[in-house]
Amino acid sequence: MILHNKISSKELKEKIKNSTEQRTTISFYKYHHLSDPQAFRDELFIKWSELGVLGRIYVAKEGINAQLSLPSENFETFKSHLYSYDFLNGIRLNIAVEDDGKSFFKLAIKVRHKIVADGIEDPNFDVTKIGVHLKAEDFNALIDNPDTIVVDMRNHYESEIGHFEKAVLPDVLSFREQLPKVAEMLSDKKDKPVLMYCTGGIRCEKASAYMLYRGFKEVYQLEGGIIKYANEIKEKGLPNKFHGKNFVFDERLGEHISPEVIAKCHQCGTACDTHTNCANVACNLLFIQCPSCKEKYSNCCDENCQSIAALPEEEQKALRRGQNKGRLVFNKGKKLKTG
Repeated sequence: MILHNKISSKELKEKIKNSTEQRTTISFYKYHHLSDPQAFRDELFIKWSELGVLGRIYVAKEGINAQLSLPSENFETFKSHLYSYDFLNGIRLNIAVEDDGKSFFKLAIKVRHKIVADGIEDPNFDVTKIGVHLKAEDFNALIDNPDTIVVDMRNHYESEIGHFEKAVLPDVLSFREQLPKVAEMLSDKKDKPVLMYCTGGIRCEKASAYMLYRGFKEVYQLEGGIIKYANEIKEKGLPNKFHGKNFVFDERLGEHISPEVIAKCHQCGTACDTHTNCANVACNLLFIQCPSCKEKYSNCCDENCQSIAALPEEEQKALRRGQNKGRLVFNKGKKLKTG
């Protein structure tokens, strides 16, 4: 029985790129105590492989976090299977705002220590004791309250291209770093209403539990995150309080919530909100690049990487052999060195 992918990523990516199949991209999460995450993971892999599911799914003792796409014709079958698990029955599925069906190219289901790394080891912290969920209309109303503190619980490279008005935007690279930082930033405002949001709800749900754990009295979170908010304001004709683009963790790297472009190209400074990864595989830096700089630097972050990316593949492999730089993200407030 095969419980993992056996085809190369390059081949899988090319296959989905050339496919004309109608696919739907969705995301969901659920905090739940799982006694055997590995067995649960294997069950999902077998069934979802049959249904043509592609995506990135994390399973842990604290629950499941999933971003995936599947053939649109299999959506109802997939939902029936998902709902067959008692703790997932009726779970909200966030459907992508902008979707060409090519958001993922392989199925990866991984068992992790936690579905959202938080650095919290205190056994007294209970992730299920969460803040109040708000739908779009109530979220908008609370933003308009002058006493409300709105907090973006995403990383800086996400909020750089789009965020809610009035939002506090912590300059952080990880959720683990952000949790204690936000609690300290607002330590003298524990009696104020705190309104939190993130992409799909999973981070601000844990964050709301953490803020309550740290003594905050009135904590709220946007139900379903930015994704559900965007769909809800469209369906109900509500005012849009979000400016710019929503960063997403798949091949698209973003979806427009409003037509505004609030970010700038990291190379030339012109208005741009398109993220890309440096074409030099050994670098792979995530940064914002406009079409003009993309052409000028061949989708690279600087001239040095441009020179390396132009080398034959075997030479590139030799240069990066033994190197592992991890995930590199452009630091906000700086500028790439270009010629």
